[in-house]
Amino acid sequence: MSLSDYPPTTLDRLVEETSTVYSLPLFYERLNETINHPRSSIDDIAKIITEDQGLTARLLRLANSPMFGCYAKVDSITKAATIIGTQQLRDLALAASVMGVFKGIPEDLLNMTSFWRHCIACGIIARSLAVYRRESNVERLFVAGMLHDVGHIVLAAARHEVSRELLEAQRDSGRFYLELERERLAFDHAELGGALLKKWKIPVSIVEPVAYHHNPGSAEQFRLEAAMVHLADIICQAMELGQGAECGVPPLDEPSWERLGVPAHMMATVLKQSESQIAETFAILSGGDDD
Repeated sequence: MSLSDYPPTTLDRLVEETSTVYSLPLFYERLNETINHPRSSIDDIAKIITEDQGLTARLLRLANSPMFGCYAKVDSITKAATIIGTQQLRDLALAASVMGVFKGIPEDLLNMTSFWRHCIACGIIARSLAVYRRESNVERLFVAGMLHDVGHIVLAAARHEVSRELLEAQRDSGRFYLELERERLAFDHAELGGALLKKWKIPVSIVEPVAYHHNPGSAEQFRLEAAMVHLADIICQAMELGQGAECGVPPLDEPSWERLGVPAHMMATVLKQSESQIAETFAILSGGDDD
């Protein structure tokens, strides 16, 4: 069978099917509503998060990890919200919960351990670039980087046979997976991931960098953020930090590199700062619900 023999695989159909089968935990929608409500307090926000003990444990471990470098121990969600910020905590809660959403992906299509290692490394490096540039709310860059390849899981989960055929075509031809997706499906995993996150009502500051991480110049509002995720993804591929959708290193978008304005000699510093954070963040987020 060839791809043309399968039911139509349109972007809208995949998003509809995926959002029906896989959904974010109910707490995320409640958390978002509470954070956006003008009369909500930090205690209201903390109450929602602490209903999930596994999530609470992971968020506290993150707050006390090298990623934040807090001088005093963060021993409560209320304190974490005060130090990190409520919107940032919401974004971290999204990161901490999304890894448990997708289950049952065939191992030959996606090694989930290696996949999430790549995604978390991308998130950490994107965040480090944002820190270097002194951007506000750098947590959204971590989450956007971490979710940049979520469309790859969507295709593997919803269309095993299509995903398998694309991987075989990639191995046989040596071409980029991204090119094969666009040629055979008329969309790619970046667009698919962005469309799913939009359906999930994730903030556009995260959706756009995911949707445009292979062509940052096409982003409408968050071109700089898309450029940071774009560069972080390329670095992860070049350094073989986990396994993303590609087997090789995707081409660098030169205007995005110029837009970031990070001197080449500073990249070693950015990577060194990221290095110590990647392994620990992966250990925290992949630790299961009973941490």
